[in-house]
Amino acid sequence: MGTVVDDAASVEFHAFFERHYAELSRLAHLLTGEPDTADDLAADALLALWHRWDRVRAADHPAAYARGVVANLARTRIRSAVRERRRIALFWSQREENTENPDIAGVVDVQEALRMLPFRKRACVVLRHAFDLSEKDTALALGVSVGTVKSQTSKGMAELQRLLGTQGVPQRMHAALVAPRRSPAVEGVRTGEGGGRDR
Repeated sequence: MGTVVDDAASVEFHAFFERHYAELSRLAHLLTGEPDTADDLAADALLALWHRWDRVRAADHPAAYARGVVANLARTRIRSAVRERRRIALFWSQREENTENPDIAGVVDVQEALRMLPFRKRACVVLRHAFDLSEKDTALALGVSVGTVKSQTSKGMAELQRLLGTQGVPQRMHAALVAPRRSPAVEGVRTGEGGGRDR
């Protein structure tokens, strides 16, 4: 009897994996700006979901739960990267001056501008405009209130408008963000395997 239940859970999880892996990888890419690590973050998130699959499968919105896990992993990675960049900046502070033209509004593209937003604004903008989630579903995925989603999305879009210096930002941004990204094959990802990534 236990084997039947386990097999059913495994089949159900693999179906969930196939349905949501590409979406979660794209979300990780847009949140971190790191295409090379997006697949790893998506796989790590799905591995975490497998370890608590009984709870996830019983949730009202398993996909929202998964997006929340990806958002948390992305936030942790960004914080780690920021700390590392600060250490490097301190090391090179006497040798490196920022002499580039600060007026970057005319040359920065949508994804570069997006990476300039604080994480919560970026997450709200991405989920609302790249994934077309409702304010309620976005709030559910990020574990915040609908009011927070509204304010952070509005402020994020205003900042993108300023950075991009163009009209029609929502349409331009949506077109840029929904473009599919090519990800490597994931045949090696197996239920219960950690993948051995030390990043």
